[in-house]
Amino acid sequence: METHVNELRKRKSIAAGSAKDVERQHAKGRLSARERLDILFDPGTFEEIDTLVTPRYESYLDGRASRPGDGVVTGFGLVNGRHVFVASQDATVMGGSLGEMHANKIVKVMQMALKYGAPFIALNDSGGARIQEGVDSLAGYARIFDANCEASGVIPQISVILGPCAGGAVYSPALTDFVFMTENSYMFITGPEVVRAVMQEQVSFEELGGGLIHSRESGVSHFLSKDDTECLQLVRELLSYLPSTNQDDPPYLQPVDDPDRRCPELERIVPVDSHKPYDVREVIGSIVDDGRFLEVHQLWAENMVVGFARLNGWAVGIVANQPKVLAGTIDIKASIKAAHFIRTCDAFNIPIITLQDVPGFLPGKHQEYGGIIRNGARMIYAYSEATVPKLMLITRKSYGGAYCMMSSKGLRGDLLYAWPNAEIAVMGAEGAVNVLFRKEVTSAPDPNAMRAELVADYEQKFNNPYVCAARGLIDDVIEPRDSRRVLIRALEVTLSKRERHIPKKHGLSPM
Repeated sequence: METHVNELRKRKSIAAGSAKDVERQHAKGRLSARERLDILFDPGTFEEIDTLVTPRYESYLDGRASRPGDGVVTGFGLVNGRHVFVASQDATVMGGSLGEMHANKIVKVMQMALKYGAPFIALNDSGGARIQEGVDSLAGYARIFDANCEASGVIPQISVILGPCAGGAVYSPALTDFVFMTENSYMFITGPEVVRAVMQEQVSFEELGGGLIHSRESGVSHFLSKDDTECLQLVRELLSYLPSTNQDDPPYLQPVDDPDRRCPELERIVPVDSHKPYDVREVIGSIVDDGRFLEVHQLWAENMVVGFARLNGWAVGIVANQPKVLAGTIDIKASIKAAHFIRTCDAFNIPIITLQDVPGFLPGKHQEYGGIIRNGARMIYAYSEATVPKLMLITRKSYGGAYCMMSSKGLRGDLLYAWPNAEIAVMGAEGAVNVLFRKEVTSAPDPNAMRAELVADYEQKFNNPYVCAARGLIDDVIEPRDSRRVLIRALEVTLSKRERHIPKKHGLSPM
């Protein structure tokens, strides 16, 4: 038996790689595949499977023995005490390239995650398809894509880009719920002209598709970190807000923050003058437990802020206009950002809190040509489709179609509130007066005085929260300092909500 055990240990030692392999990764500012797993999982809980898998065809290895594992470490373990499945690509084995058996390992562990109801995490560090295996590599990608689609909305899927991710490899992350990138990772669609440009130093990989580019410009990446360690710790934090499967509720954490805590600072943070900007993150931080807010897509479409927090221990998703950027108007990117987040929350039973301060949609030719109508409709569809508790608070202004689409009663919002200074109308009072009373103003002896009088009259009659409250379109007008207490009580009564749509194969969300 000792001989057999020694042989097993030898094979597994080879699969784990050498110190030189680890040094090569460290020289690039990256950790090894197994070092990453040590950070991701609770200590001593990771169990590897398919350790000894090797490529089916080895003729391209020129007589060299293949390293067991075929360039990807797969298995399961505990993260924050809950089971998670993983595939961690090993860039020291043929550049982490994907071949037939490499793909089979990933698909197998994804199917296990789906069967046993646990999140799946892919740690990507690969040069792409293994050219030597030809179409077998491409077929492997197709099987991974299909597994991503099958698991979508059932278990959380997270992609972590910790090195190169090129060619067909980029589409699996794009199919998952969240994408993390480090500053020295990159993703792009490989083409001969792209590789040629990089090789000739016309452009760097980072300029083509580095972590910053995809976090700020394309929106492909939801989270950006400086290195592997910070990135994997952030993954652990995200998982603390997500259920293991769509059949479960999100994890509840016993709160320390007082649910009846008042927030008088909100009256200072948000100016009464609707033309003055403020940072909505300060409002969120004041309301949620311990001021902790995990922002998603922080660098992309900054006029819309989305992310996870807790109210009295319950996980919630926050959707908020950002008056600090583009006056909080909704544009194409903001619509896409919010719609994806809302649908993710709905898929995983996470209540949605909407903080509204919006003057409307961003006007302009580029927005119209780019499809603001079609993309804005995505957000409407997402809110209407969501069956989780939907709470909304109007902190200052809510104009036009933007009012309709952001969790209004018409889209089956559950409990809606407004501050006493809220302006809720088709448009602002000044704009309305300019349209409705243009002749009266221009013909008046003192046009400025007439305009001011008409604006004040319009605000008193129409542009305030009491008209909306009188129609039952909001449930109450509250003092800003009571926002946390009111939202917590509204949340806890709606957690038992059960709502279903008309049976159908699936709706046709605007694409």
